[in-house]
Amino acid sequence: MACGEREMLDDWLKLRRLFLLRKCAGLTSEQLKTASVEPSNLTLLGILRHMTEVERWWFREKFLHENLPELHITEEYEDGDFDLVADADAEADYAAFLAETAACDAAVADIDLDEPADDPRAPTGKVSLRWIYIHLLEEYAHHTGHADLIRERIDGATGA
Repeated sequence: MACGEREMLDDWLKLRRLFLLRKCAGLTSEQLKTASVEPSNLTLLGILRHMTEVERWWFREKFLHENLPELHITEEYEDGDFDLVADADAEADYAAFLAETAACDAAVADIDLDEPADDPRAPTGKVSLRWIYIHLLEEYAHHTGHADLIRERIDGATGA
């Protein structure tokens, strides 16, 4: 069955989110906080927290100009989403991921993919909502690749 571009982008984003959640499924809080691929300090919980921050920042803060507090990042710890997991509450972070992704979906659901957002790093100084979707797909692909390796080292589980 063929679908339009927006439906395709939404479906791919939901699928990438699901891949990350599957990598986290069935593990204890301690396992989610385990950095198992030396010398990296990446953990599955850190990746989940990072993707929560990334979606929130791109869709709601950058694109819609919502003034939201950071969830895990501070001036002192720019990588707090990744690094500050030792005392993190895995269940709360999982719930935050689900809530934030639902909020992001709802926030941009009726906005045209060509709608621009300012981004001084872009060659034109702007990016479109379409670009943000594609960037998030890239970000998920990047980090679910990390998650594959981390999960396999924790308990041998492989696959999507």
